Amino acid sequence: MNHKMVRRILGSVLLILAGLMILPLIAGLCYHESVTNFIISILAAAAAGGALWLSGRTDNHAIFAREGYVSVGLAWVLMGLFGALPLVLSGDIPSYLDAVFETVSGLTTTGSTIVTDVESMTRGGLFWRSFTHWIGGMGILVFIMAVLPMGGDHAMHIMRAEVPGPTVGKLVPRLRNTAKILYLIYTGLTVVETGLLLLGGMSFYDALLHAFATAGTGGFSTRAASIAAFDSVYIEVVIGIFLILFSANFNLYYLILLGRARDALKNEELRCFLSIIALSVAVITLCIGDIYGGYGTGLRHAFFNVTSIMSTAGFGTVDFTLWPQYCQLIIVGLMFIGGCAGGTGGGLKLSRVMILVRSAFADLRQVLSPRTVRRVQMDGRRIEPELSRSMYAYFILYTLILMLCTFVVSLDGYDHVTSFTASLTCLSNVGPGLSLVGPKGNFSIFSPLSKIVLTFAMLLGRLEIYPMLILFYPSCWKRSRS
Repeated sequence: MNHKMVRRILGSVLLILAGLMILPLIAGLCYHESVTNFIISILAAAAAGGALWLSGRTDNHAIFAREGYVSVGLAWVLMGLFGALPLVLSGDIPSYLDAVFETVSGLTTTGSTIVTDVESMTRGGLFWRSFTHWIGGMGILVFIMAVLPMGGDHAMHIMRAEVPGPTVGKLVPRLRNTAKILYLIYTGLTVVETGLLLLGGMSFYDALLHAFATAGTGGFSTRAASIAAFDSVYIEVVIGIFLILFSANFNLYYLILLGRARDALKNEELRCFLSIIALSVAVITLCIGDIYGGYGTGLRHAFFNVTSIMSTAGFGTVDFTLWPQYCQLIIVGLMFIGGCAGGTGGGLKLSRVMILVRSAFADLRQVLSPRTVRRVQMDGRRIEPELSRSMYAYFILYTLILMLCTFVVSLDGYDHVTSFTASLTCLSNVGPGLSLVGPKGNFSIFSPLSKIVLTFAMLLGRLEIYPMLILFYPSCWKRSRS
């Protein structure tokens, strides 16, 4: 283990985090609020980051898988701990544990909240709360790679640990340029959405914060009623479309920029993603049309809430816990699947689900015909057996963690739907669940133990399990003999 390089990376993360806090500080000043909370938080993060950075000075900049996973896991824990300080110091969220829960929910783009009165928060606090979605959507370490030289191509281990999806590849030969391209696309889409929301009548403040939340597919809103507070079909359509765009694989946008739009549209995961959304919207519209007095209104609510859940954003316009049971089951299924690999959506990832299903059917065919060659393909490329086995392993771990989280949360004594969907929505980084944690519910009802478990579940889901679990392996911390 290259301990010094790990400390150097963690120091860089905290220094960048301190710099990012300047934006909500400026927002607070614009609204004539006290910004002492941000000044103290910036100084604390900068001091800790500087100390770690200085203690990590080394000529050995090599980063391998172990360093990559440990750096990413610890970085996200530190971001949650230091990122909670502004919310506590301002009094927006008096409890430090609750503030950590809210901050981690923001950074992991989950959107589950313990805040019961959003409108009473300070403008600077609300800005920071939504901005954490944007920071966590693409990943702060990917951002660092885009602006700072770090570890050469060895830094691929960091990107592999932080970017969601079963596989991660470089868009261009230089990894730093890949990170730059990803962030340019990410920023460009955010700017475009902000402009479109302004045209829909939102204030610049609301438009920017909802664009942050959409980009990260997080779901924090400036209103307790979420998007329903604006009561605008235009705003719902704009946000719904951009939720789809941000949950798609960003590699496809690079293909489009290269003039290969046809190749991008042929992507099997994208086609399946759009098909699931369309089918779910159609089925739910038929089921809820009578509830809302017509299929037009039913389509409106079905489209927005399906795209919100499938992208794992968690914005809401209606309380879908009042929908028929089979509609709620569709919602739960969408929570499991999530967005596309290489996008900002959470869940298992559609590509992983597709490979698991195809591998299962391939195994079945081989059982029926032993001489048949087992072949699994995606986009015309053969899926190696090693990758299929890693998918099975990931799914098993995901299921075991979900069961364990559900068990611990159930100790609070709430109904099983609340306990299960609270665990599922945190592990899949969705936001709302069903029953007491539905769109009209809140996570403040849980005990401190449950909040800690759910916070850890959010980190596990965002970092796809391994970077967080590796932190608990003693052998991981042994120094290299070299």
